[in-house]
Amino acid sequence: MLKEFKEFIRRGNVIDLAVGFVMGAVFGKVASSFINDVVMPPVGLLLGKVDFSSLYINLSGQAFESLAKAKEAGAPVIAYGVFLNAVIEFLIVALAIFIVIRQINKLKSKPAPASPTTKECPYCLSTVPLKAVRCPNCTSEIK
Repeated sequence: MLKEFKEFIRRGNVIDLAVGFVMGAVFGKVASSFINDVVMPPVGLLLGKVDFSSLYINLSGQAFESLAKAKEAGAPVIAYGVFLNAVIEFLIVALAIFIVIRQINKLKSKPAPASPTTKECPYCLSTVPLKAVRCPNCTSEIK
């Protein structure tokens, strides 16, 4: 089992996975900043100066000035604004990944068409191997 594990690591799969994980984490931070600092402020302004990250439903029955104060007091809240930010962030990250994968797939070279292994007999129109000199069906010589 240890030998198989060493072979697995040597193949590069673990390295590729680690690089992908680190890039994903960094990309997630960039996307989160893009959503919270660039996208949501104009959206909130268009919707009447709303800060989505501060939207919440207070379940305690007490009045609080903000989500931060409600959390500080330990009140049960549903922070649906933070959830909306997360959903929008997910959609943007998914779109970005889709675009990158789509471009990578376009850049991949298409396999060369396979060379033919058969030819057609000019007399009986049957399929014969490429190296054949006589047709097995009509016994005609094929040039």
